Amino acid sequence: MINAETNNINCIIIDDEQEACDRFESLLSKIPGVEVTAKENNPEKGIKEVIKLFPDIVFLDVEMPGKSGFDVVSEIREMKVFPTFIFVTGYNQYAIKAIRNAAFDFLLKPVDIDELKEAINRFNNLQGEKQKNLLPEKLKSEYSLSDREIEIVELLLKGKSSLQISEILSISRHTVDTHRRNILERTGTKSTGELIALINKL
Repeated sequence: MINAETNNINCIIIDDEQEACDRFESLLSKIPGVEVTAKENNPEKGIKEVIKLFPDIVFLDVEMPGKSGFDVVSEIREMKVFPTFIFVTGYNQYAIKAIRNAAFDFLLKPVDIDELKEAINRFNNLQGEKQKNLLPEKLKSEYSLSDREIEIVELLLKGKSSLQISEILSISRHTVDTHRRNILERTGTKSTGELIALINKL
């Protein structure tokens, strides 16, 4: 999750090769504003860390024992957590499949520091565009959401949990959950996943 005070980009690395994890962490340490909050060699453990920590970006190997990177993406999304995924692999034949699986980007090993910086910059630019778009006005006009409810929607789009939202907005978790129920009712959606899908189409 992006730190509100420092604007750090929080990342998780999932790669079955420890050396690859360490090297990638070293590359990311050279980019200001990027923080690695976890790195895992086991895909199952990686999924749990993503669900627990809500990172902004997940750097993910494609071929791993037990689960592929595509399996990991699918399972995380099924849990209604939507970080940005960047696949990192030595096999460029996966590029098309990565795009079809809605990966934000695709980096080939060995990763070049300049290409990594470009990917981070694209991520930052995209976040800036999302914040400047007309989403608040659309939500007000089409679904009559209040300013507070719009704030909550924007945080949900960033993958924040009710507890995290309550801390950010300095309100109780109960209040957040009440707003979430109202938001779902007004937008005609049954879950946060459906809500996010709806908002992304606006």
